[in-house]
Amino acid sequence: MRLARPAAVLTTLSVALLTACSAPSGPAGPGGAQKADDTFVIGLSSEFENLSPVLGYAADGGSLIFDGLMSRAPDLSLKPSLAAEAPVTSADGKKVTFKLRDGVTFHDGRPLTSKDVVYTYTTVLDPKTSSPISGDYAAIGKVSAPDARTVEFTLKYPYAPLTQRTTLGIVPDGGVDPAKPVGTGPYTFTQWTPGDKIVLAANEKYWGGAPAIKKVVVAFAPDDNVRSTRLAAGEFDATVLPPKAAKRFEGQQGVTVYKQDSADYRGIMFPSKPEVTGDLAIRKAFSLAMDRQAMVDTILAGAGKPAFGPISPDISWHNKAITGNPAADLPQAQQVLDAAGWKQGAGGIREKDGVKASFTIMYPAGDSLRKELTLAAASDAKKAGIEVKAAGLDWDAIEPRMAQDALMMGYGSPYDLDYINYDLFHSAQAGKGFFNPGHYSNPKADAALVKGRESGDPAVRKQAYDEFQQLIHDDAVWTYLAFLKHVYVVRGAYQGVQQSVDAHEHATGGLFRDIHTWKPAS
Repeated sequence: MRLARPAAVLTTLSVALLTACSAPSGPAGPGGAQKADDTFVIGLSSEFENLSPVLGYAADGGSLIFDGLMSRAPDLSLKPSLAAEAPVTSADGKKVTFKLRDGVTFHDGRPLTSKDVVYTYTTVLDPKTSSPISGDYAAIGKVSAPDARTVEFTLKYPYAPLTQRTTLGIVPDGGVDPAKPVGTGPYTFTQWTPGDKIVLAANEKYWGGAPAIKKVVVAFAPDDNVRSTRLAAGEFDATVLPPKAAKRFEGQQGVTVYKQDSADYRGIMFPSKPEVTGDLAIRKAFSLAMDRQAMVDTILAGAGKPAFGPISPDISWHNKAITGNPAADLPQAQQVLDAAGWKQGAGGIREKDGVKASFTIMYPAGDSLRKELTLAAASDAKKAGIEVKAAGLDWDAIEPRMAQDALMMGYGSPYDLDYINYDLFHSAQAGKGFFNPGHYSNPKADAALVKGRESGDPAVRKQAYDEFQQLIHDDAVWTYLAFLKHVYVVRGAYQGVQQSVDAHEHATGGLFRDIHTWKPAS
């Protein structure tokens, strides 16, 4: 997944911010300028396309500029944020009512009212907005404000994840200048220098208490090695690194390496239309040929676990029938290819009706982890007679090729299964940017996703999502390789750091959700 796409990077800011907390005095900051003692610099791998919640920024909560009606505790449970208390849901599940917290103001001094909440959600749903997250709120029929402190969501059908979706940041009624975002969060926007950095300042009047960290700079550095080098030089106070790149910092005085559990996976998305990747036998054999355990042990330095589907075994939604051999099963892979008519050809590469078993896997060039996984996958596939050409490209080059070439992608969420999976696998989402880029279409999978989305019965939803997981496993839509542990490197020691389970890389949850509550350890 491209982190800089609106629906994919919604929450990158908070993750980056959380780690940037203990700058030593004196080192140069971004661009070589002297860094002030009260400034904390985070090295982030990719730049945001926008800071607008209605366009998808921080939809899962975790923006330091914006608050949602609800937020997440470290254990991922929901807690009131701009809401004064948990919402009330009607007996039929079609009306959800929130009461707003008193005394909250936007950064520009305007008081928060229910009209701001109505404006935010109706703008997301307005087709003229073309919001990439509008589908996540499709169950909403109407949002109304009976009074200044009350918000009512009237739903088209009972939608169990509705309250989880209300982590979306609230913007002022009428909107704001996109170049100067205004929210209610613990940090205020100061400056955005495209291609370089974003600067935030503590909101001293924040309803939840003024942050101890007074200034945060998010510096953009796509290359993993560059971020590692700049952190080592003291230019960054914190960053997120692949496990192997972070090893140099383990045991260093004044530096803490956090390894965070996650539902974040890496896997290969196959386009369904091309002749080779559109062949189920190729996809199944490819998956069987993967030595996932070796990838975890070497490329991830043990910071992860083999993956066979999009739902982590650590999550209750996981279908226990979805499993596999962590090591490669080459005899089975070869048997699948033989049965499908893919015969050994020149150089050991299989052929069928004059077509070589050959395709390209793209990966973002600056992402060393995805590069290594792609090269390992190519090596494993060759043993089964499948030729893989690895192509490291920038995201602008990758995006228009996703319907033709495979892609090393990443997604994952520990929240409700409606998250991400509907967008990634329902046929109605086919070709919508990084949603269902391979144009997967299976009416049974569509029906299971809709049932899981629209039912209010937990047992019905579990059965629907178990069926969904089985279908995409049988169709070998992706080859899932590993669930990652996220590795954060932070200078200094802080009180209030709480670990949890992360969603996709740089998304909300886990270690960095509450950076505004961190305090330097005495």
